[in-house]
Amino acid sequence: MIKTVAGVDEAGRGPLAGPVMVAAVILNPRSPIEGLNDSKKLTVKRREQLADQIKRHALSFSVIEISAQTIDRLNILQATLQGMVQAVATLDQPPDCVRIDGNQRPPIAGHVETIVGGDGLDPAISAASILAKVQRDQWMANLHQRYPDYGFDRHKGYPTAQHLDMLTQLGPCPAHRMSYKPVIRALEAHQSER
Repeated sequence: MIKTVAGVDEAGRGPLAGPVMVAAVILNPRSPIEGLNDSKKLTVKRREQLADQIKRHALSFSVIEISAQTIDRLNILQATLQGMVQAVATLDQPPDCVRIDGNQRPPIAGHVETIVGGDGLDPAISAASILAKVQRDQWMANLHQRYPDYGFDRHKGYPTAQHLDMLTQLGPCPAHRMSYKPVIRALEAHQSER
């Protein structure tokens, strides 16, 4: 019988810079949290409010940071799957079931379910989605303090026109994912202009 479910999700697979954050959450059925949803469908303020509630009321949670360097070394899929394994392993208690957003099953022992669109369907996955997104956004806001010219506070490392333009002008910073094609192209363009 399944008693405890850990929801697992990540934030930051698509950006050209910064880490992927992977979260695992075991919600407390005695302390339900209203309004859990896919983090992308919530406002920044609502995500932050829910993140505080999740941290206060969940039976257990963990957030794992996978660096740009690890992503470059392993590739984004393998880095994310590794983060999922670590996030579940660092929970305070082993769950009876692990539910993952998406269709890729990480090498986690025991009962694992993959759910496409799970961040909008399963409350525990929604909670993990929110924690991962909030922590990654905070990380990118801190990165903006160190490298303000790139505009990380606005695009969070995603390949917007502004980000690509600044990347070409300035070249990549240490937080960029050097294995990503737009970063490789920008580095080549920046070096050829010197």
